[in-house]
Amino acid sequence: MTAATKADVAPLTPEQRADFDRDGYLMIRGALDSDETARYSAALDRVYEEEKAAGRLSPEGSMHKLSAATSVPEMAELLNHPKTFHYVWSMIGWNFHVYHSHVDVHPPIEGKRPFRFEWHQDGGRQNREIETDPRPMLSVKLAYFFSDLSEPGRGNTKIVPGSHKWNRIDGPPRRDVEWPDPPGAIEVTGEAGDVLFFDRRIWHARSDNYSDVTRRVAFFGFTPRWIRARDEVEDLPNRSWWNDLDPVQQQLLGGCAPTGDHGWGHYPDQTPVYQWLAERDLLDPEYPPLKP
Repeated sequence: MTAATKADVAPLTPEQRADFDRDGYLMIRGALDSDETARYSAALDRVYEEEKAAGRLSPEGSMHKLSAATSVPEMAELLNHPKTFHYVWSMIGWNFHVYHSHVDVHPPIEGKRPFRFEWHQDGGRQNREIETDPRPMLSVKLAYFFSDLSEPGRGNTKIVPGSHKWNRIDGPPRRDVEWPDPPGAIEVTGEAGDVLFFDRRIWHARSDNYSDVTRRVAFFGFTPRWIRARDEVEDLPNRSWWNDLDPVQQQLLGGCAPTGDHGWGHYPDQTPVYQWLAERDLLDPEYPPLKP
């Protein structure tokens, strides 16, 4: 396992903090050496081939797999890598954990993919249910590049520098309506071994990969440890009394519907409390947390 060493315990400088506060991101150049990059890339390719054999890739042949360290155990070395770890604790202190991570592989695609407006802030329902302007940071993310993304058009992450202080951007009436990127948008470029460190609020999206390079990236999201259930609810579905609970009770104890519901609220019609409110006509289009 790679661990932070004494040579890499200095916090970010005041200038780096100011840059991060202004722009919402920092680039960490050359964080991984060539041997590390090759090892993680090979591990990611191994899992990609397993997912391909199991028929779990997207129609375009891409892979988006949650729980990076569980899916690719070698990635656990990146949790506190000595070249990146101090960026995280410099910005959010010591009382944090990884609450969300994923590994992505995006091979080149042929032909033009149907348009979909993908610009978003991370955090799901946080961005509707917290009323401050701007909303709080709450989490930061590290994105490790295992491919040469030094040119645009390779599936690069697109961001709008400084947009982490914006609660909204203009967008289309439906995601499939052609719409321009937000003003000031850029594609983040970097060599294999570079890392993007960003505020989860920054507006971002992924570009389509029309190059001849396969994009390989791992993302780790860090948040305060109090953003989680404190009750001991692990392994609840295997408790003898679990199936006696109604769906609302299961949600309140941390359960998720098998059809895709999770805590970010991307699937409201699959979320028991949403269903309970909808059945009673208690949703309210005028109040963001209760919008249908």
